[in-house]
Amino acid sequence: MTAIPSHLISRITDIVGPDNVTQRIEDLHCYSYDGSGRSQLPELVLFPGDTGQISDIMKLASSHRIPVVPRGAGTGMTGGIVPVEGGIVMVMTKLDAIVEIDTDNQIGIVEPGVITAEFQSAVRKKGLFYPVDPASLKYCSIGGNAAECAGGPSAVKYGVTKDYIMGLEVVLANGDIITTGARTEKSVTGYDLTRLFVGSEGTLGIITKLIVRLLPIPAYKETFLLTSTSLRRTTEMVSEILNHNIKPCTLEYMDKTAIGVVSGFMDNPPPDTTQALLIIEIDGEKSVVSEQAEMFKSLVGGQEEFILRQASSQEEVEQIWQARRAISPSVHKLRPNKIGEDVAVPRSRIPELVEFIENLATELNIIILTFGHAGDGNIHVNIMFDRSVAEDVKRAEKAKDQLFKQTISLGGTLSGEHGIGLSKKPFMRYELNEATLGLMKRIKSLFDPNNILNPGKIFPA
Repeated sequence: MTAIPSHLISRITDIVGPDNVTQRIEDLHCYSYDGSGRSQLPELVLFPGDTGQISDIMKLASSHRIPVVPRGAGTGMTGGIVPVEGGIVMVMTKLDAIVEIDTDNQIGIVEPGVITAEFQSAVRKKGLFYPVDPASLKYCSIGGNAAECAGGPSAVKYGVTKDYIMGLEVVLANGDIITTGARTEKSVTGYDLTRLFVGSEGTLGIITKLIVRLLPIPAYKETFLLTSTSLRRTTEMVSEILNHNIKPCTLEYMDKTAIGVVSGFMDNPPPDTTQALLIIEIDGEKSVVSEQAEMFKSLVGGQEEFILRQASSQEEVEQIWQARRAISPSVHKLRPNKIGEDVAVPRSRIPELVEFIENLATELNIIILTFGHAGDGNIHVNIMFDRSVAEDVKRAEKAKDQLFKQTISLGGTLSGEHGIGLSKKPFMRYELNEATLGLMKRIKSLFDPNNILNPGKIFPA
């Protein structure tokens, strides 16, 4: 690590102001970690207020080769914002303006520090809808969503973050300010740099403004809870629903262990015989929703493995979703530590994946629960263990390795929405060959020749 010289700290302080820079040890600790539990102290934490300040800071950082890690709300799950080489953590929370909501063209222009749920609320008041809905939407920021290409339950119908970002303003490692994309639906002026930055985890540039696509608010929605006495039939039902021309906006899955940790959030928890469940939502015009709902009820009706419940009130809908969103914080009832992965496989291979995970848990004598966005094949796998027990740690790491190998063998991918960061970079070669990784590294070197932007992430040693 390269220590930041005092004269450079003085120049940085002049740029952002003394109230927006800190070296207090307690502050450094607060910005040293994310949801992965990994931690490394930076030397300096900054809170810039605009693009110009960020540009000036990056010019100094580039000339002195000081690492800079852009940080949103800190809700990431893979160690992507942990400053492993020290340096500067650049906190983007002060860039939190909703610059424009253009109702005529159904776009929004926002700064990266805007909280996702707050933006959703603001556009809803204008009759519009921003579909991206990660589980942490009440806390996560749109800039962080873009850096990780976040998804969520609605992705099965509406897609993920990359499908809604039309253009960006970005500060490069050398301080240059560039723009990508446009506020028009069509734009093929040069390379598609927008898609390159989305999901790049802050390794190519610092996003300072986003142009996002909006949709009209769906007129109507129905919510269903489908419980089942068969794990395999539940996971098979995912493809069956979609292959019957039923287009849910949400198709979520939970296994028996996940249900057990959140049943206390439900006034009417599933029967003890339940092995898995699906949450299904259908939205759109009322006539279309009603037709699709009848098709769904007809599909599952008469199958003895299933019990179908239709939410009759908004309160019941919220209770179902409270249980689903409570899984991640509730799993620590089972063991104090977890490895949380978000692999994705083709939907038709979900039954094979969850069956493999069940057998793996038995073989290794370890608790593993599965849940997530089954509609797009994105399954969250929580491997539970006790870090204070050496043998437990070994079993958990072996389970993670075997999970990734099986996922790739099924035609899947290491990450559906959480990114690579620190926790998955040792496994990148399971999915990508050396030529592909080499090209990615050359792109990184082109944008960031001194390797100062979020160094140590994504690429295996």
